[in-house]
Amino acid sequence: MKFESKRIRYALFAPSLLLIIIWIIHIFQWELHDNWLIFGIYPRAAQGLIGIITSPLIHANFKHLFSNTVPLLVLGWCLFYFYKDLSYLVFPVIWIGTGFITWCIGRESWHIGASGLVYGMSFFLFFSGIFRKYIPLMAISLLVAFLYGSMVFNMLPVSELFDNSISWEGHLSGGITGLLAAIIFKNKGPQKPEGPFEDEIDEEEEDMNNFSHEFHELTQK
Repeated sequence: MKFESKRIRYALFAPSLLLIIIWIIHIFQWELHDNWLIFGIYPRAAQGLIGIITSPLIHANFKHLFSNTVPLLVLGWCLFYFYKDLSYLVFPVIWIGTGFITWCIGRESWHIGASGLVYGMSFFLFFSGIFRKYIPLMAISLLVAFLYGSMVFNMLPVSELFDNSISWEGHLSGGITGLLAAIIFKNKGPQKPEGPFEDEIDEEEEDMNNFSHEFHELTQK
C-alpha cells in the first residue's frame, strides 16, 4: 500500500470541507450573538430530533470548537485515506447513529458539538484495524489509541462531576456507534491479504514509516 500525495489530498477534502462549514456556522452565530441550541439534540423530545442531523455543526464557544477541530481533521483524514471507498458509508452511519443513541440515552438537556463524531471515528479506526488483523490498519489502531486513548474517561458519567457541560452521553454514543460500525463493516473495504507475503509486509513497514512522516507533518500544520 503506497502513500500517494494525490490520495492524501483527496482524503483531506471531506474533513476539511466539514470543518469549513462548522467554522462558518460558528462565526455567523458569534457575529449575531445568537444561541442556536435549538439545533442540538434534546433527548426523547420531538423538538430534539433535528439535532441528530444538525448538532455536530453547532458549538457552544470557540474553545469548544477548537477542541474538536484537530481531532476531526486527523481522524477524518485517517478514515478517508485508509478506508477510501468505505468511508462514505461509515461516516454517515457514525453521524446518524451517534445522534440517535444520544437522543435515546442523553440527559434532558441540549447536546451539541462534533465530539461524538470524534469518538465514533476513533473507535471505528481502532476496532476496525484490530478486527481485520492487517498490519497497516493495526498500526493506525495503535496510533489512535496512543493519541486519543485518554478520551475514554469523558465517556463515563463520572466526568459530569468535573465538568457538567461535557456530554458524556454523546461521547459514549459515538464510541458505541464506532464499535458497531467496525463490526458491521469488518468484511468490507481493505482486508488482510491471504498468505504470508513477506515482501508485502516489508513494503507495508516501509509505507508505515512514510506515513509516520506524513502524519507528523499533518499534525504540525
